Amino acid sequence: MNKELLSLYEADKQERIDQPKANTPAYKAMRARDLARRERVTEMAAAKELSTAEDYYHAAHIMNHGDTIDDARNAHLLALRSREMGYRPARWLAAASYDRWQMYQGKPQKYGTNYVYDGQKDRLWDVDPETTDEERAEWDVPPLAEQLWKAQEANKHKVPMSAEEQKEFESNAPEWLKQALQRWRAEQKDLK
Repeated sequence: MNKELLSLYEADKQERIDQPKANTPAYKAMRARDLARRERVTEMAAAKELSTAEDYYHAAHIMNHGDTIDDARNAHLLALRSREMGYRPARWLAAASYDRWQMYQGKPQKYGTNYVYDGQKDRLWDVDPETTDEERAEWDVPPLAEQLWKAQEANKHKVPMSAEEQKEFESNAPEWLKQALQRWRAEQKDLK
């Protein structure tokens, strides 16, 4: 097992125990450290320094916290490799990274593993209604009802952003999220 990669993975996990609020200086500093970890993982992969299923899993976990379609695709491919090598936790990560790859393209996710903050609440990103709970179970993903419940639970104590914070949040959001925020607002208006 690659000990440097394990250390990067542990640092990545530690950052998310009490993750800072979006758009704060602490959050921006964390995202800069995320980028540095992804760059190092990319170097390690190019130098063929990944050898065990755990190495591929650790690399996938770090890449899954990326910002781009390529980061998400690479996370998915690394997680699939770990799964192929028999590492059970990689099943869920392969599904989650695939979902993130879809999300970054503005598409519905297949399994329903990714949540986004819309400035007011956490929400499960749009999910392909054709995916069954049986398919989710094959990848160690809980049923869709449980995923929706998790979003509701996360919102019980969530304090919505102020109008000023919301404006900054939206201006700094990636394009895929900006488009979704507009679509969700339009859907809310249609419901009224």
